[in-house]
Amino acid sequence: MKVPNGPTGPYRLLVRALTAGVLVSASACSLHGIKRQADAPSVIPPASSTAPSFTAAQASAALITQGELGGRWSATQGGATWRDGLLKGRTDAPDCQRLLDGLYAEDLLGEPKGPRAVVGLDAIDNAAQLRYQVAAYAAPSEVDAKLAWLRTLPAKCAQFTSTDVRGGRLNVTVVPAVLPGVGDAREGLRLTMSGQPSVDSRDTSGGGSVLTLDFAAVRVGDRAVSLTNGGLGGAAQDSTQQAVQLGTQRLQNVLAGRPPTTAPTGIPTDTPVQTPTDTPVQTPADPPTYRPAQPPADPPTYRPARPRTDPPTYRPAKPPTDPPTYTPAQTPTDTPAETLTDSTDRTDTAGLTDTADTAQEG
Repeated sequence: MKVPNGPTGPYRLLVRALTAGVLVSASACSLHGIKRQADAPSVIPPASSTAPSFTAAQASAALITQGELGGRWSATQGGATWRDGLLKGRTDAPDCQRLLDGLYAEDLLGEPKGPRAVVGLDAIDNAAQLRYQVAAYAAPSEVDAKLAWLRTLPAKCAQFTSTDVRGGRLNVTVVPAVLPGVGDAREGLRLTMSGQPSVDSRDTSGGGSVLTLDFAAVRVGDRAVSLTNGGLGGAAQDSTQQAVQLGTQRLQNVLAGRPPTTAPTGIPTDTPVQTPTDTPVQTPADPPTYRPAQPPADPPTYRPARPRTDPPTYRPAKPPTDPPTYTPAQTPTDTPAETLTDSTDRTDTAGLTDTADTAQEG
């Protein structure tokens, strides 16, 4: 006896119809799911939401130039000798030692996690040196943590003693430095060393102030600018503030895709272009109307004619009236009558005498 393997006859047709319907429904659901997945927006990976990378070319473009700080600065001739002689000092206070080490290594903000560019400038007048750098860091919070630590140093390291590489003992003071309100966060310090330095410091002042050094740092996103400015001849605070102001703006321009400019803002660079177009139109119209008005006003001041008319009328009137009335009235009445009589008599007598003598001789 045979056992049927499956439905036969009409049942087989029914099974086939049901199977075909199930397959069609399943394929329709699959296509609908695919369509919904295609319509759904793609998820942006976290890496793409971060800021674009900071390149070495951008870091170099964000550096300040000597022309921006004025003619008293020139390209550096190398690291100053006082860096090795004074900043490599030793002290017992951990935070103060960390400050000296960070100033010497130029890493008070930590190790950069991206490109870094550095420029050095030397001051002509007081032998100061300015070291300026732009770098990218892991995160803004990392830079803010370093700035918060720097903010505590004027209290922790207000005064401490440091020993330089040759055994000279130096008194060190740390005070806050005022910076312009630029960037996302900032901090500044002024460090002064005084005492009996070693020979390496090359101090010629005979004691007194040895080194004055400004430190400034400004964060812009996860990038930051930092600088040291100073030397044995002092530190110009205006140069520190100017470098911070211009350097921060240059970095912001570079990050925004704008070309770095030497002007403090983009407005001054546009203003000169507008002013020349307005000035030439006004200047040619003003001179012709203004200059003719002045020459006619000047000629009426031809006053030399007045002094010339006064002297001739005043001087001739006085001299002719005084001499004739005083001298001729007295002299002709007394002397001429006597002199004429005497001279006449003498003349007649002389004539008679001569005549008598002539008659006798004849």
